Amino acid sequence: MPELRQIATNVFKAAVDRADPEQAVRRALTTHPLPDMQAGRCFVLAIGKAAVPMMRTALDQIPEVHRALVVTNPENLCDLDGAKVMAGSHPVPDEASAEAGRAVLNLLAETKSGDRVVALISGGGSALMVAPAPGLTLADKAKVNALLLASGLEINDMNLIRQQLSDSKGGGLLRHAAPAEVFSYLLSDVIGDDLRAIASGPTVAPIGTRAQAVEMLRSVNLWDVIPEVVRKHLATGQDTAENLPAAQNHLIGSNRHSLQAMLDAVPEGFDARIVSDALVGDVHAAAEEILQAAEATQGPVALIFGGETTVQLKGSGRGGRNQELALLVAQGAAGRLPPNWVFLSGGTDGRDGPTDAAGGLVDSDTLGRISAAGGDFAALLGNNDSYAALDLAGDLLVTGGTGTNVADVQIFLRS
Repeated sequence: MPELRQIATNVFKAAVDRADPEQAVRRALTTHPLPDMQAGRCFVLAIGKAAVPMMRTALDQIPEVHRALVVTNPENLCDLDGAKVMAGSHPVPDEASAEAGRAVLNLLAETKSGDRVVALISGGGSALMVAPAPGLTLADKAKVNALLLASGLEINDMNLIRQQLSDSKGGGLLRHAAPAEVFSYLLSDVIGDDLRAIASGPTVAPIGTRAQAVEMLRSVNLWDVIPEVVRKHLATGQDTAENLPAAQNHLIGSNRHSLQAMLDAVPEGFDARIVSDALVGDVHAAAEEILQAAEATQGPVALIFGGETTVQLKGSGRGGRNQELALLVAQGAAGRLPPNWVFLSGGTDGRDGPTDAAGGLVDSDTLGRISAAGGDFAALLGNNDSYAALDLAGDLLVTGGTGTNVADVQIFLRS
């Protein structure tokens, strides 16, 4: 199956290439240009995993930038002429994320009437830049975030809660930038492209209220586990949506665009189709959805999916949702599908969970390779140790940081 594996890799690369942030910003500044400035200064912020290339293009396209600040992940950290570049931490924020948050708010504190702020937002910004709400600490937010990531909640539900604990999310940047005008260009990593959820919506009204955040935490039995100070914060005080300044927000790239690029990249001879652009929820259910789609087809097929699944952590292993999904498909396909298939699941940012892999690329021999290398597949999967399992099989998808992020993509190929 080497040829199928190479096709899957090429199709994944097409998804990443279509989400190229430099091209997205260049297109956006042409179709949604900034108005001419009569006076005032221009501040440019780029926040997220695609921040560096987005800023690079903005500096090339926008004249007379007064100050420019980039906050990105460590894998994409580099020097950039004309801008200060900082790295936060992802998926769990740390002191570097808090330092980046302080730098962003300090920059916005310099703005005044007549100035403009250009915000370039991409996925990952929620953890890379944090500013705890008054009365909360970074440790409080980090504990809640870690619990959310292991809860099985979907990304929008997690962001609803995160926004209520932040001084920058859920429109927080608008409050700090006022009275300057804000123009925001967003590269979507969320399914359905809800602008409120991209990097937890720093330039958009929040998803919900504090009362809804409390209800969500109770629904997954986290209310009594989160720090007491967080419970007190959510039970009192003013919702973040009140008295929020306006902004001009433009969506410039998304998962759906990348799925179309994948479809276009499939070689002739395959029955190629986009099966779902909303593969969300628990990885077990997602794996079953993929397997049922495969069972319903005949002949050479290329089935394309996009979304962002979740994993309920029950073990102490290391991995990510794409790696676990790949293993579950490999497990479920045994005995259900003929052995002429491959399956790839990968994060378009090049990183899946707290690992250096983007995901996994499995086939009908994956389980056998794990066993031949001395691994116990059931034990590894039960411990959420998908990285170790795929490493034993030689099936890790490793790309390095891609400089973009439009959620996850999957392709099932059968010859």
